[in-house]
Amino acid sequence: MNTLLAIVGLGIFTLIAEIFNFRKAIVPIIIIGLLAILGLTISEFNSPASFYNNMIVVDKFSVAFSSLFIILTIFLVVLSHDVYKNHQTKISDYIAIKIFLLSGAVAMVSFGNLSMFFLGIEVLSISLYILAASNRLNIKSNEAGMKYFLMGSFASGILLFGICLIYGAIGSFDVIEIKELSQGMTLPVWYGIGIAMLLIGMLFKIAAAPFHFWAPDVYEGSPAITTATMSTLAKVVAMATLYKLLSSLNFGLSYKFEIVILVVSILSMTVGNIMALRQNNVKRMLAFSGISHAGFMLMALLSLSTAANTLLYYTAAYALAGIASFAVIIFVCKDKDNEDIINFNGLGKSNPLLAAVLTASLLSMAGIPIFSGFFAKFMLFTQTIQSGYLVLVIVGVINSIISVGYYFKLILAMYTKEPTEKKQPTPFVYYAVAVVAILLNLIIGIYPSLLTNVLS
Repeated sequence: MNTLLAIVGLGIFTLIAEIFNFRKAIVPIIIIGLLAILGLTISEFNSPASFYNNMIVVDKFSVAFSSLFIILTIFLVVLSHDVYKNHQTKISDYIAIKIFLLSGAVAMVSFGNLSMFFLGIEVLSISLYILAASNRLNIKSNEAGMKYFLMGSFASGILLFGICLIYGAIGSFDVIEIKELSQGMTLPVWYGIGIAMLLIGMLFKIAAAPFHFWAPDVYEGSPAITTATMSTLAKVVAMATLYKLLSSLNFGLSYKFEIVILVVSILSMTVGNIMALRQNNVKRMLAFSGISHAGFMLMALLSLSTAANTLLYYTAAYALAGIASFAVIIFVCKDKDNEDIINFNGLGKSNPLLAAVLTASLLSMAGIPIFSGFFAKFMLFTQTIQSGYLVLVIVGVINSIISVGYYFKLILAMYTKEPTEKKQPTPFVYYAVAVVAILLNLIIGIYPSLLTNVLS
């Protein structure tokens, strides 16, 4: 609860700072504030508590994922320092929206009541709608904002309808009461329909097939830093929330439910990887890559009682690799009209450090040792086999091999093609974010126990 209040307070401070013309100090102050909030969050790790009649629940799960969200937001705010340097009059607005987005993310993994869950997802979604359309002079950004708003609103409507059906069946929004009553009474048919609608709405949010059609266009049209936010922070938040939602409601034991997850997981991995092979736009390619990773993450739902640590590790590995890659992509394409692969030709010669970081992040997403992406997939596959779904693991391994094809298409462009432009000076923030993010990825790959035992 203290974390949520501190984040909201920091967002309000960001807006007030504009009144007193503290624009140049906003980013450093926000970074220091977020680091302080991270310390406050970690201090609550062994102090479980609930607030406001169980509306907000602080436990190991919420603290661990909230800490990850704060770290990702710090990276995004650091990048904002250079990305928004030509929008000084609006920098406080952009930063404030990211802070309020973080508050929605924390609420989504700290809910103890379905009404708080819905409030959290709406705060996060509205922030993303604004950021997607924030480049108002760019028709693609306007299109992305409109598509995301329409599809996101549609998904939110499905979620709200599902929550209403669950309330109609149980008579409560409190997840503990719902869990207890659902085990001790004969439930009407609309309870199952409500759970199904919650699942469908969240599958929209994580862009899992066949609910993924909005993602490629929105990722491509949005400003690159917004795409980075969607691809890393928003996807991780949605996946963690879906896991908590289903485990809290104790709905992970149905065989029919597991078959649905199995089919969606296979579809997401396969469609995402096959479509990514056809892309020449890097943001669009990473959109389909994100769809395939959503399929991998869904495997965790097949072992709800034991997969919390694995999901935390996988989401951290994926998000850190994503942040590192987008730091490079934002720099390379910031003065370009597009994000096509041709822009990365010869990057290995013109900027060896950024090329090395992008290569490392792509290898991690592909699941190549020694990066944490490999160990994340290994742990996920192991748990899925233990759950009795060997077929899903075989499909996952095949899709991991397919993914190497499009990741290496970008790597080969960096190291086998000649540079198309002269080397440009690189602002320090891009080096800082890219290197620190990929180092964290490497560290948790070498020492996976840093995360794998956190929620035990």
